[in-house]
Amino acid sequence: MKRIVFLPILFLAVGISYFVYKSLPTFIQNGGPLIILLFTLSILVFTFITERLWTLHKAEGKGNITGFIRQLKNTVHGGQLDQAVEACRKQGGCLGNVVGSGLEFYHLKKDAIQDHDELIEETRRAIEEANALETPLLERNLIALSTIASIATMVGLLGTTIGMIRCFHAMARAGAPDAIGLALGISEALINTAGGLFIAILSIVMYNYFTNRVDSFNYSLDETTYEVLTLLEHQAYKGA
Repeated sequence: MKRIVFLPILFLAVGISYFVYKSLPTFIQNGGPLIILLFTLSILVFTFITERLWTLHKAEGKGNITGFIRQLKNTVHGGQLDQAVEACRKQGGCLGNVVGSGLEFYHLKKDAIQDHDELIEETRRAIEEANALETPLLERNLIALSTIASIATMVGLLGTTIGMIRCFHAMARAGAPDAIGLALGISEALINTAGGLFIAILSIVMYNYFTNRVDSFNYSLDETTYEVLTLLEHQAYKGA
């Protein structure tokens, strides 16, 4: 996510977290000001999850991707490059954009480049360049999710440590221990631990889910581009 977009979201998340914190029950507020930070992290996590779901949905394009790949290979095999390029444009996803760039290049240069091997190599290069532009969109904000998972764990641990310090301070008083201070310390420790673990678990699960989807998508993209290039290469030699 670009800094010009991230910073307003961060400040908004902090403001929302503060007002939510003030409206929470007292036993949760006893977790201390670190609760505001945990709420901020949770808002960022849900923001990144929503952005990733939307982006990956758009990356899949329109219609069933399996049917699109089947139709694409059939049209390329039949030499109907115009229809194949148009199908890629209509599909509108990352797969359609990458393969469509290669097919469009091949269609435009097949008369200008007489050497078949050179034509296929240049087409492969055009596909790789298009892929280099599309792939970062699929992987964007995944590092942010993994970073938040680590930060949330540390924040929860910090809150636990501060709560335990308060507990020992209450127990160390001369005479009877401070029961209220002891209860507040235990409450702060447990609430921060629970909040940090919840955010970390959610971030890790969604990070693995998105990584899995991106890897699957990249595998499908590599397989499709390889098959399309193979079909174009056979077609070039048939026409020779």
